Amino acid sequence: MAELRIPSVQHLARNWRNDPTTIAQALIKLALSPPRFNYNPLYSAARDMLVLDVPYDQVVEGIRRIKREKVRENLLGVLPLIRDHFAGVAPDFYQTVDKRYYPVGRGLMVPFEPPMIYGIGGQLYFPWFSFWRQNPLANERLSLFVTLVDEILMQDPDLENARFEILDFSCPGPKTGRCLRVINARDISRIDDTRKAQMLEKFADGYFRALTELAGSSPPPDGDRPDDRNADPDQPGLFD
Repeated sequence: MAELRIPSVQHLARNWRNDPTTIAQALIKLALSPPRFNYNPLYSAARDMLVLDVPYDQVVEGIRRIKREKVRENLLGVLPLIRDHFAGVAPDFYQTVDKRYYPVGRGLMVPFEPPMIYGIGGQLYFPWFSFWRQNPLANERLSLFVTLVDEILMQDPDLENARFEILDFSCPGPKTGRCLRVINARDISRIDDTRKAQMLEKFADGYFRALTELAGSSPPPDGDRPDDRNADPDQPGLFD
């Protein structure tokens, strides 16, 4: 049986559809063929440059040691944008944030784990990194994500006044390279409580439909199992 893990808040929004059956199909597809790649080295690289003043060339050299060429080149395509965004930023403090959970319904709790927060001159900054190359969160799905994150931040007195920014590293067009678009979460419309409840109910329904269907399925033959060679390095892990 393929394992259906609980998606993060970001991936809940990413996989949300207006039909629970479609949500279930998307989650089943990911469970049967999960990506074998994540962007965790870039979080470490951002910390090294932002806090430890590690020279950029040294950070690049660390990424170049990654054995898989496609993964290595993908990370190196994002790294200069991170460097440019944080150039000249000298935080008074930097820290990671403990994982939190958001209750979706029917006992489903989705994790939320910000990569970092930092403070400058009394202002707390909370950057959220979106590494999808194509089809980043937009429209109602983006509003859903921001709405849920807002609720989580408001539950923590230390985070409720943070400047919440989404760093979108996607490609603006099918034949263009990545660029960085900084989205101030204040500019994103929120989902009202009624609509939010409807959206979360549909996601929970889709998730449990997928869980039930996968429980009755047989594992794929060994030859059909995904491996690192066939993974899509442009898609971050569903649960990262």
